[in-house]
Amino acid sequence: MIQRELITKLSEMLDKYPVISITGPRQSGKTTLAKMVRPDYQYVNLENLSARAFAKDDPVGFLETYQNGVIIDEAQYVPELFSYLQVYTDERKRKGEYILTGSQNFLMLEQITQSLAGRVAIFYLLPFSLSELKNTAYQPESWEEYILSGSYPRKLVDESDAPTFYDNYLRTYIERDVRQVKNILDLGLFQRFIQLLAGRIGQLFNQQSLGVELGLDNKTVNAWLSVLETSFIAFRLQPYYQNFSKRIVSTPKVYFYDVGLAAHLLGISSLEQLNLHFAKGALYENLVINELQKNVLNQGKQPHFYFWRDYSQNEIDLLIQDGIALKAVEIKSGKTIQSDFFNGLNHFKKIADNANLNLIYGGKEFQKRSEVLVLPISDLDKI
Repeated sequence: MIQRELITKLSEMLDKYPVISITGPRQSGKTTLAKMVRPDYQYVNLENLSARAFAKDDPVGFLETYQNGVIIDEAQYVPELFSYLQVYTDERKRKGEYILTGSQNFLMLEQITQSLAGRVAIFYLLPFSLSELKNTAYQPESWEEYILSGSYPRKLVDESDAPTFYDNYLRTYIERDVRQVKNILDLGLFQRFIQLLAGRIGQLFNQQSLGVELGLDNKTVNAWLSVLETSFIAFRLQPYYQNFSKRIVSTPKVYFYDVGLAAHLLGISSLEQLNLHFAKGALYENLVINELQKNVLNQGKQPHFYFWRDYSQNEIDLLIQDGIALKAVEIKSGKTIQSDFFNGLNHFKKIADNANLNLIYGGKEFQKRSEVLVLPISDLDKI
């Protein structure tokens, strides 16, 4: 079994909080992680209709039955249970009594923050990271292979082919999760929306352009993107708020939580297709941002990630705010280091001379230059 890096921080917090929450995409390994941390705990899954009915109809009886060490899976299905958890955990004063998992971000967290504030430690678990796969049978031979395979645990462990796995994943997601979050009547159009969004990875999110192509208004486009964010399919990377210049772009960019899914949506199924595809560089950029994001989340921290671009097209792909430190990261899929790879970093250095400068490229050589750290994707831990 592949060791998850989040387990260290999660185990530590079980001794400090009565409730632990693990949220993340479907099939990212949340249940496996919870059982790995506490194999002796009782387990109940609220996707099971009878268990869900028990929790809804008789929450007191449910919490009397399941106590003193319980994993409650897909807890977002019974949000009213959280208020009762508040009362019972306050009375029992037992640390680490409940581990809650859920695959709906905002729905679950809204209830948790309202009912369990100060009583819960919240963690996010994304699919496998490169560092978790290192020295295992599932370690990809190259970042191109990693893009094609994706990083969902079940896909890798079961050795499912990408078309079968992702087709089923999308079908299950659209038919079940989308209906739970928002009553979208035209599911076919919604799937088309996801496909078009995959073609816009790393681009500024132009609601109007996407709406015209789909025949939707801006409000609907924005609402549908929020659905994808809620269920950990896609996310918005916001522009950096520091006003270095009055002429900066304020529109977010869009990325996917799993690059394998994005590649599948783009119809990419082989190395040959990836190498010729217009989105290869954008997919690599998405991959690097995902891996850096996983590295932070797996420490139990929240990433403060942004991008920066001005109206003269000067741009930094990723800015990481780490306390008072600012790390600028430029991402290039090319395997040979070119002088123009440094253009954005050189410009940014003039307006933010305290920034730590990094270039992540598609090759394998590590270089520590005078002002810029040049890294392959295998050395992201050095940032």
